[in-house]
Amino acid sequence: MLEEKQKLFATQTYKRAKACHRGLGALTAIAFTAVCGLAAVPANAASTKFQSVDTAMEQGISAYVGGYYEIAIPALEYAAKENNFFAQYYLARLYGNNASAHTDHSRAYLLYQKIANDYTDIDPEDRRHAPYVADSLVKLARYMRDGLEPIGLAANPKRAADYLHHAAVFFSSEDAQFELSKMRIIGDGVPTDVKLGLHLLAKLSRRGHPGAQAFLADLYWRGRNVKQDQVQALALISVAVKNALPEDRVWIEDIYQNIYCGAPTGVREQVSGMVAEWDSRFGRKPRAEERHRSGLGLLDAQPVRTCSNGEALPMLNKTEIAKEAPSIEARRKKTPDVMRGGADSGFSMRGVGAEDVGGDPLER
Repeated sequence: MLEEKQKLFATQTYKRAKACHRGLGALTAIAFTAVCGLAAVPANAASTKFQSVDTAMEQGISAYVGGYYEIAIPALEYAAKENNFFAQYYLARLYGNNASAHTDHSRAYLLYQKIANDYTDIDPEDRRHAPYVADSLVKLARYMRDGLEPIGLAANPKRAADYLHHAAVFFSSEDAQFELSKMRIIGDGVPTDVKLGLHLLAKLSRRGHPGAQAFLADLYWRGRNVKQDQVQALALISVAVKNALPEDRVWIEDIYQNIYCGAPTGVREQVSGMVAEWDSRFGRKPRAEERHRSGLGLLDAQPVRTCSNGEALPMLNKTEIAKEAPSIEARRKKTPDVMRGGADSGFSMRGVGAEDVGGDPLER
């Protein structure tokens, strides 16, 4: 009887969490639970003897989405041992989360490796699985690039680039393209090609990839490989920080904090008249599948950030941006050429397009 009640609880929680999650933006796990009307997970749910893999998956994902990792782990472990694809994936995500009390990168790596071995050749049009396989390849590549001492995995940037190239070309993964663009700029695992790396970053930034926008903003702020431009740097990072996925928020907010706190008043004033227009063209909210993959458990409230003088950082949202610029069209023509794809910015976008490098740059 208890088993049946727990099964019913898990099923209902999973369905409500999934439905509510699609309609919500960034909330803490506590706020998510309150808004979606989810009851707390029973204390003895972790000891449930699962009747089926589906039952375990329902409980595991509902607990994962709510941030109840101690409940999610036994359920996902049970389903993963039965070779359930999504159990393996979400378990890897859970173990790979540095903000969790259950971080275990060795287990995460092995799970991603199994997914890569079993599903690398899956049909890229299979939208149910392909985005998750691509994400697994990107995560696996990061472990391969840096190495993993606990299991004796030596750093192998070349092998990491191979994983990323497959994800970028076969699965059209923007995250893989982003990682490759960075590697091309520094020549890590691939031949150094700063021009191509910058082209890819700008291309992804125009598509609204927050990571590419943040990385490119940092380059502009520091004047590395491009002409220093503090205005572009602050405008780009202001767009990126709003739409960053939970797993990337810390490093993107680090860049935002460094740029905003260091920006003179004049730069901030110039940017305040640009952000609304840039957000309308180059911003994007994370796709539903991206938000779900990240899990709401990763959205726990972060400490309030301040500059060294105690000034609080304004983390821009849609409402604040709307107040900043009443006339977007009046400024549209002032958008810097790097974001339009023009030639008069810190680096020329001409001469580095696909037609100039012998086809798709990722195929080089």
